[in-house]
Amino acid sequence: MLLDGMDGRIARLTNTQTEFGAQYDSLSDMLSFGIAPALVTYEWALSEMGKLGWLAAFIYTAAAALRLARFNTQVGIADKRYFQGLASPAAAAITVGMVWVGASYVLVGPPWNGIALGLTLTAGLLMVSNVRYHSFKGIDFRGKVPFVTILIVVVIIVLVSYDPPVVLFGVFLIYAISGPVMTLLQLRRRRAERAREHRAQRRAQAPPDSEE
Repeated sequence: MLLDGMDGRIARLTNTQTEFGAQYDSLSDMLSFGIAPALVTYEWALSEMGKLGWLAAFIYTAAAALRLARFNTQVGIADKRYFQGLASPAAAAITVGMVWVGASYVLVGPPWNGIALGLTLTAGLLMVSNVRYHSFKGIDFRGKVPFVTILIVVVIIVLVSYDPPVVLFGVFLIYAISGPVMTLLQLRRRRAERAREHRAQRRAQAPPDSEE
C-alpha cells in the first residue's frame, strides 16, 4: 500500500510516467488489493461458511476488478480530490486488517465469521458504489509542509506503533464510514438549498398584499 501510494508521485516528480507503467500498476493493484485480500479472508473465516463464504470472496474480487477498470477510464476526467467509490487499497486494508486483528487476539468462531462476511461484502460494494471519498491528492509535498501536518503524521506513527493491527484497521474502517456520512451530509445540504430556493421563488411569485 505504501509503495502504491508512492509510485505515481515518484513517476510524476521524475517525469517518467508511461502507459505501460499505468497498466502494470493496475495489474499489481488487482493482485495485491483484489485477489490476495479475498483469499486471506476466505482462508481465515469465510471457508467455514460454505458457498456463502466463497460467494462473498468472489464478489469482493469482482468488485475490485470493476473498481480498478472504472478508475482507469476516469483518469484525467474525474475530480482528483475525490475517489468515486472506496479505493481498493483501503478496502484491502479493512479486510486484511480484520484478519490481522483476529489472528492477534485469537478471535474465532461463528460470530467473527459473520462479521468477516459482512465487512467483506460491504468493502466490495463500497468499491463499486458512487460514494465519494477524499483522495488527499491535493496535498502538495513539494512546497512548505505546515507544522500541524507534521505533528499529525508524528501522532499517527506513534499510534500505529502502539498497536499496529487495531490502529490500522480502525483508521481505515473510519475512512470507509466517512464516505457514506459525507454523502448523506451533502445530500441534506443540497435538499436544504433547494428548499430555500423554492421558498424564495414562491415569495417572488406571490401577489402583493392588497391595501384596504
